[in-house]
Amino acid sequence: MKEISKICICGGGGLGHTCSAILSSHQGIEVMMYTQHPESWEEKFIVNDLNGKQYEGHIVKFSDQAQDVVPLADLVLLCLPAYLVESTLLTIKPFLSPKTIVGSVVGNTGFFLFAHEIFANNPPGLFAFQRVPYISRVIEYGKKASLLGYKNELLMAVENIPDSMEFCKTVSSLFYTPTKLVDSFYEVTLSNSNPILHTSRLYSMWGDWQGETYHKNPLFYQEWTDDASQILLEMDDEFFVLLDILGVSKKYIHTVLEHYEVYDATSLTKKLRSIRAFATIQSPMKHTPEGWLPDTTSRYFTEDFLFGLRFIYEIAHCNNVFCPMIDKVYHWGMVLLTKSKCF
Repeated sequence: MKEISKICICGGGGLGHTCSAILSSHQGIEVMMYTQHPESWEEKFIVNDLNGKQYEGHIVKFSDQAQDVVPLADLVLLCLPAYLVESTLLTIKPFLSPKTIVGSVVGNTGFFLFAHEIFANNPPGLFAFQRVPYISRVIEYGKKASLLGYKNELLMAVENIPDSMEFCKTVSSLFYTPTKLVDSFYEVTLSNSNPILHTSRLYSMWGDWQGETYHKNPLFYQEWTDDASQILLEMDDEFFVLLDILGVSKKYIHTVLEHYEVYDATSLTKKLRSIRAFATIQSPMKHTPEGWLPDTTSRYFTEDFLFGLRFIYEIAHCNNVFCPMIDKVYHWGMVLLTKSKCF
């Protein structure tokens, strides 16, 4: 496998900052950035973690034109929200060198599904993680970011990479995190995390909403209900039927009950209400002079319905999987988004 020495990061959000800093901390690695805001970046910037460790990022070239940076790269890494993945793959496609590997910091944005279509006749090496490698927040764009959390290990799907085990070792080194290969792109594309966790709660709160306002914005997790838990568990059951039909290994995919170490809807509600890190998270609502309204521009809608749940729904129907609760929640969310003209 060709040695990776030049990496192009696409996207300048929290993960763009953090991945750029960590990757450029390696001797012999040059990092470039494809961003819509190259003028806002400094050549050197800082990322601090919660333990006081500091990474000094160093970008050798910035551009808002893909042709300036993509052809130079051995590896292109997408650090993007779901709605930008497809368009960015289309943009960079003409400028990829034959041996360039293209990846994404997370697979449930539809990365592999879009890549299969866009690169159908001549696919490059592809990879994506099941979960993002870091939890990150921008403090001052292009200058400073916080690394709020590491992962103990990364799970990664790869395609069209001849020596996948050697590549896996390289990724482990680049991200300073042990990395394991999964068997199928489905294992990183289909997720029973946010795509059903968030959408089940939203449906339980507003499934019968007719445009009225609310007097308060409830806490998303701390006021979680048994009704939301029951919807979530029914969607999770249907999700695992889909995995069985597809023949997807469940070695690294756990049911909601297993993940939260509970046994029914009531105990799940209690557990979700008790998670300290979730305690202050409010529901996706906006305040108006008349009261509170659901905010359909929130990523809980625009990411989790338009991408996460959408892929589960579409793949289930392509495989004739009976999933009445997923259908009900998905159709409700898409109607609401259509009325709100959010896409």
